Amino acid sequence: MTELTKETVLDALKAVQDPDLHQDIVALGFVQDLTVCGGGVKFTLELTTPACPVKEELKQQAHDAVAALEGAEQVTVNLTAKVKSSLPEGNDLGGNIGHVLAVTSGKGGVGKTTTTVNLAVALSQAGAKVGILDADVYGPNIPVMMGIQGKPTGGADGQIVPMTAHGVKTISVGNLVEDGQPVMWRGPMLHKALEQFLKEVHWGSLDYLIVDMPPGTGDAQISLAQLVPLSGAVVVTMPPEVSLTDVRRAIGMCKKVKCPILGVVENMSGDIFGTGGGKKTAEAYDLPYLGTVPLHPDVRQAGDSGTPVVLSHPDSAAAKAYVSLAGKVAREISKKQSQQLPLLEV
Repeated sequence: MTELTKETVLDALKAVQDPDLHQDIVALGFVQDLTVCGGGVKFTLELTTPACPVKEELKQQAHDAVAALEGAEQVTVNLTAKVKSSLPEGNDLGGNIGHVLAVTSGKGGVGKTTTTVNLAVALSQAGAKVGILDADVYGPNIPVMMGIQGKPTGGADGQIVPMTAHGVKTISVGNLVEDGQPVMWRGPMLHKALEQFLKEVHWGSLDYLIVDMPPGTGDAQISLAQLVPLSGAVVVTMPPEVSLTDVRRAIGMCKKVKCPILGVVENMSGDIFGTGGGKKTAEAYDLPYLGTVPLHPDVRQAGDSGTPVVLSHPDSAAAKAYVSLAGKVAREISKKQSQQLPLLEV
């Protein structure tokens, strides 16, 4: 009879592989707080992100691997996650931020802000601590789509306190100017505003800070890349060729500023605009394809109401697509870290 020990349990758990990181969960350091007492085994699986799309499968596989051991009468597996930061120590951002990622496009009107809010809320629902920085200062739509009114307040330490909706912290110039007042800033003023949003907002502890970028490849994109090391960018496009031409410029811009591309998502896919162009672009540039979001009135109505579709219509095809997107984005970030590649390299 083989004695049930920590060593035999760990040996059994080596058979469980993370399908994305291509290593076993013991080598990856996922197994924590292992205790063996008589026939009882208890341990924690600490994953790299709470939005891991295969977390329940890994938990079940780990349970079954140990339960199959001789003498194992009761197996308890707890599931948790710890997002490791890609930012250098001693950075002067306004909080303890794990990853800064941009949602970008080559042109306006492709649903970039809709993607941002649904991605953020989906990550938050999965258990991540999330913030949104609205960098689209000339067309700040985050307050409307997140249902946020009023102005942010100042904290005792002099920092700006972000506003919170649906579990997500947000900051937007849309909450700082009067409705209808145009924002007419030149490049240096835009740069300074982004710097303040990054460094003078009391973000607290965040796993992901998602930056909603303005359309195009101009000052905001350059400034953001100069101000903070980005973990990556999600590139949003629509199926028609005119959108794909612009998104290819956005991909080129990401490479120029040394921002990794996490993948391409095709928005508003369906009969009116066609389908498949986003996937073809991803394949042409050897980039991950993050999925297709179908065109549906529920998405627009949800944006207008201030409640993203992942909350207002959670069983809809669009909501499920955004939840899948969140898992894939989190997975791509974890993969880049596990490969131990410089995060600033494309």
